[in-house]
Amino acid sequence: MASSKQYLEFILEQLSNLKGISYRAMMGEYIIYYQGKIVGGIYDDRFLVKPTKSAIAMMPNATMELPYKGAKEMLLVDEVDNKEFLKELFNAMYSELPASKRKK
Repeated sequence: MASSKQYLEFILEQLSNLKGISYRAMMGEYIIYYQGKIVGGIYDDRFLVKPTKSAIAMMPNATMELPYKGAKEMLLVDEVDNKEFLKELFNAMYSELPASKRKK
């Protein structure tokens, strides 16, 4: 099942307090970037982020879910209605995220 454009727009609105948010559509889903680094994505209308140490610390009860078959598990973000929490989460995660790979 693909994610809806409406859910993407909702998440982007929730992240509007952050500068440098972008996304890329990929096979009916959406990859979310923060200042050029992949933070997570929207999969089947679920907002999932990479399981960095800071993300796990900020969401100790979050469930780990597969974004799609064959992928690594990611953390399900339950507090999508809390803009301030999402801002803190992304800022805490940023230094732990790998730099984007440059295309050749």
